[in-house]
Formats: sequence, C-alpha cells, structure tokens
Amino acid sequence: MVASGAQEYDRMQELKAFDETKAGVKGLTDAGLQKIPKIFVRPAEELEEELNYKRAQIEVPVIDMGGLDEVDRHEQMVEEVRIASETWGFFQVVNHGIPLNVIDEMLDGIQKFNDQDVEEKKKYYTRDNTRSVRFNSNYDLFSTRTASWRDTLTLSFSDPHQNDSEELPALCRKSAIEYSKHVEELGNILFALLSEALGLEPEHLKNMDCSQGHRLVSHYYPACPEPELTLGTAKHSDPGFLTILLQNQINGLQIFSENQWIDVQPIHGALVINVGDLLQLVSNGKFRSNKHRVVANHLGPRISVACFFSGPINKDKVFYGPIKELISEENPPVYKEVLLRDYVMNFVTAGLDENFLINYCKV
Repeated sequence: MVASGAQEYDRMQELKAFDETKAGVKGLTDAGLQKIPKIFVRPAEELEEELNYKRAQIEVPVIDMGGLDEVDRHEQMVEEVRIASETWGFFQVVNHGIPLNVIDEMLDGIQKFNDQDVEEKKKYYTRDNTRSVRFNSNYDLFSTRTASWRDTLTLSFSDPHQNDSEELPALCRKSAIEYSKHVEELGNILFALLSEALGLEPEHLKNMDCSQGHRLVSHYYPACPEPELTLGTAKHSDPGFLTILLQNQINGLQIFSENQWIDVQPIHGALVINVGDLLQLVSNGKFRSNKHRVVANHLGPRISVACFFSGPINKDKVFYGPIKELISEENPPVYKEVLLRDYVMNFVTAGLDENFLINYCKV
C-alpha cells in the first residue's frame, strides 16, 4: 500500500509539473526530449492488447456532395449517408462547399498559434471549461489513466455574438471566424441529409436544435520520439450529435470496427464526418456512434480541427430522447431521455478513455 501511494504521489507531482509549464507537449519536443515522460506511457497490459488487434486496409466511405440540388443525386446522397451512418458511423465528404483556401487558412492559423512564442500561448492556457477560448494539454489530464501526446486550442461559438470576439487569438482569429461560418452551413446541410436518412422531414434535426452550440477544437500533435508507447487521443466516442473534422496530411485517425483499427486516410480538402452519441440516442440506435482514436507518429505535427455540434448546452432543462416518429411497438425505445446539461458535464468531468456514455443511457 505504501509503495502504491508513493507511486501515485510521484505521478501527481509529474502531472502538476508538466501542467505548470503551460508549454504543453510541444514544450517537451522543443526541449529535445528523446524519451517520453512516464505520464504519457500507456500501461503494459494496454500495449500488450494492441498485439491482438488486426490492421485492415479498408477505406471508410467517401461521399461526393456535388449535385446536392439535383433530385436523383440528392436521393442517392441520402442513401449513401444512411448506409454510412448505420454501418460505420463515419464517412468523408468532398465537394462539400467549403473553399479550399478557407480550409488551408484554418490549418495554417492553428499551426501559427502553436508555433508562436510559448509566453504568448500561456495567456490562453486554462482549465476553466467556461472560458470560450482555452488552450491546454489534455483537458482530462488529472483524471485520465494516461496523458495523450497533444495540445488543444478550443474556440466556442455557442453564442453567435462571440464570432467577432477579440478574445480569439490574433494569429487564427480571421481564419477561425471564416471557417466557423462555412462549417456551420455545412452542418445544417448534413443534419438535413441525416434527417431524410431517418425518414423524417429535412428540418427535423435542426428544429430539435441539434446544430446549435458548435465549437472548434483544434488538436496539435507534435512528432513523437516513441509513438508506439503512447496515443495522440485515447479510444472514445464523441458525446454530441455530429462532428466535422478537418485534418492535415499526417496520418493518425483510426476507427474501431470488428476488432480492428482502420486508418482514415487524409484527403486534401476533404472533411471527416462522424455520428456522435446523442445522434445515436435520438435515432434510437439506427445511427452508430463509433469508437475512434488518434495514434502518435514519428512525423509531425499532425493538426486537426474538429467542429462539434452538441446542441444548446447553455440552456437549462433541455432533454433529448429517441425521436417519437422512430418509435413503435416493433421498435420500442432503446435509450432513456437525458438532460443535456448533465450529460455534457459527465463527459467533461470524466476521463476521455472512460467515456462511452451512450451505454449509461440504455433502457
């Protein structure tokens, strides 16, 4: 017991020391570390378990959104979205309407933010989840079993009046505002397609406020000297309704299917779409929220910008349950109704690697 306590104390000291630098993982790589600190090393049993997983050269569906307004193509697109959402919970989209320069400038802005002098970045370093702009490394640093090899900048657009906020970091302010406008529009289009894929009217999910409360979460994954010992992001499913992910050309994202990890290959200009836990819940299990992770890499930095649509999380007494039009005697409710604010807070306060909240909502 004494040895265990000492070990826990040592770990906490190391976590605090890392956090107090406010330099993140990039601070470690800038210092020229050749070995990763113990707080990032996955447990031996977890590393051993990796040997049991198969590696598959399968590609997730890629959906061409060109011709959305053409009747035949629109119907075909709805069917493609339905199949991908029911089977994979993931798909990539091309010809989605967001200009390539807007995408490239968003990635460039995040690169510049992370590459700037650490003293400038420290101004945004916080663990206060109520802040609309926050920079840190591992939001769950003190609750998760193993720290992940990444730094994160979160920009919340839950309040539409924040879009021109001077709080946004200057180096990515313009690009983030522009990208946010475009990705919100794309989100509404996707929610319409998903509604139709459920056999509902196009505006159904939007009218449920599923497209509200979006925020940009930008992950910066530096090159790692020992990538086989750690992860960029632990295995998890997303708690919200929908995620739109922009990634640069460095591999890393993997989804879990049939006891195998499948690489999601970056396509320049494409966006990765994935179903979140709440969309699985309101669809009564028809759509699938899949587990995924990001592996560390000798190459870097990997940069990604995830736009999470989580609903009106700042409102009180907002409940979500299976959509009544999808419920019948043959298809009874699979999930309970949940209070959105409590649901989101459970995710924030728990470690990412423990978050499979959809299992706690089953009837």
